[in-house]
Amino acid sequence: MHADLSRSTFRPERHYSAVVAQQGRVQLDADLNEQTAIQLHQARTLAADLIGPHGGPRDAVGFRIEYVGGKHEIDTLLIHGGRYYVDGILCDADRPEAGVPVTDEESEDAAPEPPATWTYWDQPDGFRDPEKPGDRLPSPAQTPFVAYLNVWERSVSAAEDPALREVALGAAMPDTAARVKVVWQVLPLSLAALEIEETDPSKEVVRAAFTRWAQRRSAPSARLAARSERPDHADEDPCLVKPDARYRGPENQLYRVEVHEGGEAKDATFTWSRENGSVVFPVDELDGTWVQLASLGHDDKLDLDVGDHVEFVDTAYASRLEPLPLLRVEELDLPGRRVRLSAEPAPGVGRLAHLNPYLRRWDHTGGPKRKGRSTALKGGAIPVTEGEWLHLEDGVEVYFAKGGAYRTGDHWIVPARTATGSVEWPTDQARRPLLQAPAGIARHFAPLALVKGEGSAVDLRLAFGPLASSVPAADEATLAAEEQARREEQAAEADPSRGRSQTTAEAEAAAEGDN
Repeated sequence: MHADLSRSTFRPERHYSAVVAQQGRVQLDADLNEQTAIQLHQARTLAADLIGPHGGPRDAVGFRIEYVGGKHEIDTLLIHGGRYYVDGILCDADRPEAGVPVTDEESEDAAPEPPATWTYWDQPDGFRDPEKPGDRLPSPAQTPFVAYLNVWERSVSAAEDPALREVALGAAMPDTAARVKVVWQVLPLSLAALEIEETDPSKEVVRAAFTRWAQRRSAPSARLAARSERPDHADEDPCLVKPDARYRGPENQLYRVEVHEGGEAKDATFTWSRENGSVVFPVDELDGTWVQLASLGHDDKLDLDVGDHVEFVDTAYASRLEPLPLLRVEELDLPGRRVRLSAEPAPGVGRLAHLNPYLRRWDHTGGPKRKGRSTALKGGAIPVTEGEWLHLEDGVEVYFAKGGAYRTGDHWIVPARTATGSVEWPTDQARRPLLQAPAGIARHFAPLALVKGEGSAVDLRLAFGPLASSVPAADEATLAAEEQARREEQAAEADPSRGRSQTTAEAEAAAEGDN
């Protein structure tokens, strides 16, 4: 997640069950976040073990799909409310209750009731655009298609949700905690993508093909390693760090290496940030290449400067996971809280205030140096080069394994510490850095329906019933025997000379006979 963290310490393979605070110790964000991650991991693992890969409660199963053909308008899907679990993650399709406004007593016009369902075009985190041909639904008259759930999580800061900010702290104070949001999106998938040649496949065939497709999509093949190496020019640096330090930065940092443009290595690009991508600036107004910001930052470390590369984005594009060209800051107007960018942001991005547009700062100014020469940027981002170490800054280097497939948003985080003069990264016994899969984004999928046409959708969802059932009452003979035994035990405690009575033996024998 894009948040101002010290580091991320949760590792499921360590099998920690709780974080235990100790008296008189410093409290770190990493400890609190690890406790949250442990509990979330346990809860979701339990849910997935009990439910399976996906399913919903029988009496409240959500995401029933209906196809509505557009006779005069564009085709859409109706997405009915309820709950559904995908790999243990709860997805809630219920619409929030509409508030009741205060109206003039003389007015007889009642507030319109909100629709009971979502549609393909207004689903809360889908942000589909009817003007984009790639967003439109396939025609079931040509070929049936599968409607499926795409589920993942993303971070949300006060830049995207101003309600997270406590206004009592004042505008000059930084925000507090960020949030992690479950994003669910109902999307179409053709039978060809599932490698199904039948025109009318059965449920079993579609589910099996979808499982194979989801496994390929869920498992990222890109891998990265990180290390710190003392630069050749380290002897020329002022003695702000230890002379033998491999990481030469003056401060502790949490580097984030994030895939910007996905695809094969020849097409993929990446960005990096020394603040885990958490430096963002809410946008108040856009005028051509000039952007007016709510703030230019709180200090020299977290502000903008000429030459910085920024990502102009809003809530919609953050949820779509679609890369946009990075822009360069060309000019600053400090009194007006404005910056001039190298180009006008992409059309359709950041023009709607309710989508909370913002700038995200990335910290590369050019490509990594290779053989003494800097790599040229591509769309403002750094081209992926596999099979060799790429220098970022201050001795921090990363290595992309050969043969990877890259997905926009996938990322790795690398803590760098001045106390050790190195980065924290897993190594083998020979201290060689180990290649690691991305720390995120974890994607989860579930099939919902095979859409064949108007009013014809084959339901692919699964449902489960409650585990609890009524407890049968004990028979009268057993209850009588238990009551008699209890009385005799009390009498025996009062008078130890009394033994086990014949009445008790007869009552127990009668109870055994009845059973």
